[in-house]
Amino acid sequence: MRIAIYGTGGVGGYFGAQLARAGQDVTFIARGEHLRVIRDQGLYLETPAGEVAIKPAKATDDPAQVGEVDVVLVALKAWQVTAAAHAMRPMIGPNTVVVPLQNGVEAPSQLEAVLGAGHAMCGLCGTISFVIGPGRIRSISTNNFIRFGEPDNRRSERAERLLQAFANTPVKAEIPPDIFKALWEKFLFVSSFGGVGVLTRAPLGVIRTTPETRLLLERCMQEVHAVGRARNVAFADTAVADHMAFLDSLPATATTSLQRDIADGKPSELEAWNGAVVRLGRESSVATPMHEIIYHTALPSERRARGELIFPA
Repeated sequence: MRIAIYGTGGVGGYFGAQLARAGQDVTFIARGEHLRVIRDQGLYLETPAGEVAIKPAKATDDPAQVGEVDVVLVALKAWQVTAAAHAMRPMIGPNTVVVPLQNGVEAPSQLEAVLGAGHAMCGLCGTISFVIGPGRIRSISTNNFIRFGEPDNRRSERAERLLQAFANTPVKAEIPPDIFKALWEKFLFVSSFGGVGVLTRAPLGVIRTTPETRLLLERCMQEVHAVGRARNVAFADTAVADHMAFLDSLPATATTSLQRDIADGKPSELEAWNGAVVRLGRESSVATPMHEIIYHTALPSERRARGELIFPA
């Protein structure tokens, strides 16, 4: 398959490198010094199982140079999806499928709004991977997965082809029976954990062992559960308890990218996480007071990071 990785950070670099290593025709969309090193020296992926070297690696910052591809994996931040959809148009043919891997539930509809109906599948992934220098990705996870599927959950030929493309990689690829449910289950987890982390500025170990913040985390999950149920998501009755138990199994030092980005004064995915819970809740006439507090409290910092407000840190 001809596959384009739109965004060669930790996520895109990891999955793209594994696909290229397995013999797929992969082009990496990158920029700056990262792009220059990938072009000149290759893309290197450090994993617990050893180093993966993609050399030579096909890379560019101009989608028009790539031409039509079979699949685009979108591995940017959620707030970059719409701009990326416009930029990737030269790579989109009649049968091209675009798979967003962002945390959140709105990326497929954002892609279709730009590219037209029928191009976007739903997708999500899990990996602990990050850029450690130009042309070099480090992955510390031993459980890397990707899940994708058609919005109507039919087992399409194109989904099966993408599944097969991952067959000879260490990635656990899956077409869930209900991709919509899978998206919302991760959304319930990340928006609640991330939002409470933003408010408390504390790692998970503190959040989950402090009774007051543990209750806040659970209430945030309950709100997402209620919004999802109102939008016909087939959440299990035990979804909140199950995700709380999962959080109890994670390292005490864990934080989310949302919390780290806001603390570092960077643009974040606030709008796609807690902002989306609030918006979708209002559309469904479901109250989301915990997420409203998180969203409204973090908005000034978010707007400062985007240059829309100026005030001392």
